[in-house]
Amino acid sequence: MNQSEPIIRFCGIEKRYGAFTALKSVNLEIFKGELFGFLGPNGAGKTTLIRILTGIIQPSGGQIFIGPYDLFSQPDKAKAMLGYVPDRPYLYEKLTPLEYFEFMGGLYNVALERILSKGEEMLRMFDLWDRRNELIESFSHGMKQKVAMCAAILHDPEIFVVDEPTVGLDPRSVKLAKNFFKQLVANGKTVFLTTHTLSVAQDLCHRLAIIRQGDIVALGTMNELQKRASMSDSNLEDVFLKITEEELEQQTNIL
Repeated sequence: MNQSEPIIRFCGIEKRYGAFTALKSVNLEIFKGELFGFLGPNGAGKTTLIRILTGIIQPSGGQIFIGPYDLFSQPDKAKAMLGYVPDRPYLYEKLTPLEYFEFMGGLYNVALERILSKGEEMLRMFDLWDRRNELIESFSHGMKQKVAMCAAILHDPEIFVVDEPTVGLDPRSVKLAKNFFKQLVANGKTVFLTTHTLSVAQDLCHRLAIIRQGDIVALGTMNELQKRASMSDSNLEDVFLKITEEELEQQTNIL
C-alpha cells in the first residue's frame, strides 16, 4: 500500500436535506492499494457518502477526486475507475448471470471474450457456475449479492466500492468474499468497504473511519483506534461502541 498516493479524495463534502445536514464537510483520503473500512451507526451518513461517491446523488458542497479526475466535472472518466456493489443490488432478474454480465460489460465496452472468461472465473469462485443458466429472479439475496460482485469487476476497475458485502451470505461465502477482497488489494486495487459486521472490518481493513451524525469522529489503523478509545486489547466492536457513545455524550452535553 502506497500512502503517498491517494486514489480517492473527499474535499469538504456536504449534504443537506432542507434543515437537516447529513454530511458535515467530510475530508478524507483513501490510498491506492488500501482496503479501507467506513463505519458508523445507522443514519450516520455512510450510505449518503457512498451514493455521492458513485454519482447517484449530488452533494450540497465540496469536491471528490477519483484518481486524477474530478467526479463532478469529469464524471465518465471518474466513474469508469469504480466498481460498485450496493447493499441491495438492483439486477435485471429476467436475465441469467451470464446474460447480465454481457449487459453490464457492454456498458463499459468490455470485450465479449473478457466478459465470458472473467464471468466464468467469478461464478466458479462463488460456487454459482452450475446456476449460470438460471434466471436471477430465482436466486436468494446472498446469491444476488455474489452476482453483483462478479459484475462489478468485469471492467477491471481500480476501485471497488462495496456496501454491506456480507449481508445474506453464508459462512463459506463470507470467507470467499473476504479472500476476494484481499486478492484485489494484493493485485494493486483499492477497496472501499462499509459494513455493520465489525469482525469483517477488523479482519480485512488497513485503516478505518468512523462517522457519527455526518462527522468523521475517528480515523486510523486498528491500533490507532484502540489508542483513541484507550482500549488497547479490545476488539473493534467494543472500540466502535466506546467512540460513538463518547461522541453522542459530548454532543448531548453541548446541547
